Amino acid sequence: MIPLLIAKALYFFLPAYFANMAPVLVKKIPFLNKPVWEKKLGSHKTWRGLFFGSVAGVLTFWLQKLAYINGFQNLALIDYTGFSILFGFLLGFGALLGDAVKSYYKRKADLSPGKPWIPFDQLDFVFGAIILGFLMYVPPVEIVLILLIVSPLLHLLTNYMGFLMKINQNKI
Repeated sequence: MIPLLIAKALYFFLPAYFANMAPVLVKKIPFLNKPVWEKKLGSHKTWRGLFFGSVAGVLTFWLQKLAYINGFQNLALIDYTGFSILFGFLLGFGALLGDAVKSYYKRKADLSPGKPWIPFDQLDFVFGAIILGFLMYVPPVEIVLILLIVSPLLHLLTNYMGFLMKINQNKI
């Protein structure tokens, strides 16, 4: 029962996960490569990342909705037919907004971009996505707790994999 609940929570949160990963994956694309607010967020928070991350959230949710309509409902936490792709946007954009808020406070704490700031680097996008997602759906408390516990572990694992693949400069 618990493993299924964890799987449902992670599947539900895929738009936020893909939105959070998208900026790193598209960093070599010259499109919209301008900082959003360099002075307060750093030079690495770009319009490109915001755009592609939000699009990734929308596309992921749309694919989940298509899968649901076509019978893949085992991992569904919600009835996807009752939600528009706006929900995917809110989860994706929320993840990016959470990351931006953390970057703002990271700059205020005089920490350089790319320097690890545990646990904030692992939880920022989770809080942002959950909070913006609340505008359309409030998940059960156990789902939120699973996301707050499992997401940081997944974040550390994917960052380490990115380091091994020479996508990230830091191991964590």
